Amino acid sequence: MEKKRLLVVESPAKAKTIDKYLGEDFVVQASVGHIKDLKTHTLSVDIKNGFQPIYQVLSGKKEIINKLKSAAKQCKEIYIATDPDREGEAIAWHIAEEIRKENSNIKRVLFNEITPKGIKEGLTNPRELDENLYYSQQARRVLDRLIGYKVSPFVSNALVKKSEKALSAGRVQSVALRLICERELEIENFEPFTYWNILANFAAGKNLIPARLVEFDGKVIKNPEGSKKPLLHESENEYQKRLSKFLFIENEAQANELIARIKQVDEFKVAKVSKKRIKKSPKPPFITSTLQQEAARKLGFSNKLTMQLAQRLYEGVPLGTEGSVGLITYMRTDSVRISDDAINSARDYILKKFGETYLPEKANIFKSKSLNVQDAHEAIRPTDINRTPESLKNLLDKNLYKLYELIYNRFVASQMKPAEYDQTLVEIKGGEFLFRTSGSVLVFDGYLSIYQEEESEKSEENNNEERTKLPALEENQSLKLKKIEAKESQTTAPARYNQASLIKELEEKGIGRPSTYATIVSTLLERKYVVLKNKSFQPTELGREVYQILIKHFSDFFNVQFTAQMEEELDTIAEGSKKYSEVVSKYYEPLEELLAKAKLEENHNGVTCEVCGAPMVVRVSKYGRFLGCTNYPKCKNTKPLYEVVEKEEPKIAEGVFCDLCGKPMVIRKSKRGEFYGCIDYPNCKGTKPIKKDRAKTQFKPIPVKDEKCPKCGKEMVLRLGSNGYFLSCSAYPKCKGSKKITKQEAQKYFASEEQTK
Repeated sequence: MEKKRLLVVESPAKAKTIDKYLGEDFVVQASVGHIKDLKTHTLSVDIKNGFQPIYQVLSGKKEIINKLKSAAKQCKEIYIATDPDREGEAIAWHIAEEIRKENSNIKRVLFNEITPKGIKEGLTNPRELDENLYYSQQARRVLDRLIGYKVSPFVSNALVKKSEKALSAGRVQSVALRLICERELEIENFEPFTYWNILANFAAGKNLIPARLVEFDGKVIKNPEGSKKPLLHESENEYQKRLSKFLFIENEAQANELIARIKQVDEFKVAKVSKKRIKKSPKPPFITSTLQQEAARKLGFSNKLTMQLAQRLYEGVPLGTEGSVGLITYMRTDSVRISDDAINSARDYILKKFGETYLPEKANIFKSKSLNVQDAHEAIRPTDINRTPESLKNLLDKNLYKLYELIYNRFVASQMKPAEYDQTLVEIKGGEFLFRTSGSVLVFDGYLSIYQEEESEKSEENNNEERTKLPALEENQSLKLKKIEAKESQTTAPARYNQASLIKELEEKGIGRPSTYATIVSTLLERKYVVLKNKSFQPTELGREVYQILIKHFSDFFNVQFTAQMEEELDTIAEGSKKYSEVVSKYYEPLEELLAKAKLEENHNGVTCEVCGAPMVVRVSKYGRFLGCTNYPKCKNTKPLYEVVEKEEPKIAEGVFCDLCGKPMVIRKSKRGEFYGCIDYPNCKGTKPIKKDRAKTQFKPIPVKDEKCPKCGKEMVLRLGSNGYFLSCSAYPKCKGSKKITKQEAQKYFASEEQTK
């Protein structure tokens, strides 16, 4: 019996989809992700020996490896078809290391799409494992480990009293945190310019034409931008240069003076009318970063959710009787390139669906803006143009459908004709004053018929002008001033980063890679360095503290330019122009110098060993982080981190008082959750459960037998009001007799109630 071929992928879902397309002469198995990684709880990098990594088989993967070895023995050929990127190459390399003794006939295949066509193309073009690509991934992994394991303990030591959890720093993560923190500082320090616009309405027959004053006395109005103060990274020269550009109406008195002069002008005429046809071209199909940005903006998806959904669409989703089908091409890509077959199928679809009017004469070809594009894979597109979103709506869950529809429509739109607008610009002159208005009308929707893009960020005035429909006007035509007013405006602070804009910033500055963006954002949130408020990132107090420590000691290392340069150097390993150890050494050595200097400056965290008096530092074990004496092994004293963390002051619970002593209660925490505890603990140990609806929490009146109502003579009860405790008639609301008492008197009634119980 002829031996079969073994095909190895990472994902069981992908294995299931591929197995459906291959014949009986293939065995398809999954590694279920990485099978090896650097050892945990230790550096796992031999620095003195060329930065050699020390790998270990991951927990639960021995059984999978044994299964792969067994299959390798029985098969004549092995194809490793893990994802077509650096991470996939690393997984392939480690699988090959484990099974090579059983069978050395190993080839690497790449599937850009999980379809019969994509699988056939991959299998007919096998290659050897790419050593350079593997070492490029290893360099990233090792540098991330070196930076994380060297800088993270330093940050934890410096801020040990702020958090009992481990604090972390990272090659890209820390730069992203810096961007968020520095944007927040810019917002906090922002001092707006106040300026005035003069807006007029001119009459041309029955038509009103809104216009804005743009020039007076030969001076062109240039409204200000940004802050009155210098920006965070703005030099004095840059600041003065920015200020010199502005010429604006600074106050209401100046605006009113100009309005008074304008009203004295005898005649206004149309000075200029210019018309032109504007074409707005479609954007290219998605790459990883633009998909994450658009899914965040249009669908409200987190970057992490977008990538999880895209992975499922790529690997295959069940489509009824068809079984599992891969619906999109590989989703980790930075290339806008599209195959000729895909372009032709899109053009055929457009012709059939929309007609010749919407089909360009030639295919739209896009070029990447970035210089660092790998171009290993196509842009993200549907694998089959005939699988329209509508045809799959009842077969996909809600979020998968939304993302597929977004990818599909963007791809189709990319091969359609531009949208066309008729734009009119009108200038109105009167005396020493020049007004301007513009309007545009959509005359052909083109690609907008299937895909609406985000409007460009323009000023409110410009947006209003562009939406204005202007009547037919001729030069030298007389107009009548009907209305004129001054409108106050202010410059606005820069917007906080959201999930879309942060990814865009990282991409434009060359920081990180498409496959890492979602992880970066998730890590910042999980570490509680930032929070999402109104869909925008804001640094927490802890995030600011970490940022301050990193900037104080590692400003030159964790900056945008340096990190982008590091990213470029890591790419040179994949290209084969630089060696692994050369690049890692180049970036590790300055880090070590900065770290040594930082340790001298920071000294230690202020926690001293009570046994020998030496400083204590954060250490790592398999059980987690702890404080250990620096005099180890002579002194083996340790402390749990939580013993030295500065606990937050408990919050006072408004309107809640202790039933035992009458003092205010605070919200405390225990293993079972939050509860009310007396503010006078441990002198008073009064507690109360926190009900879900605090608004309904009521004080139960206590009978006071010794006190009689001054109005009706009935027994009084102790009640709690907005102004504290008081006595009131037990017959309330029929009798409203009451009596004021002190907190000390109230405590006496609490004590008698306890004795009664």
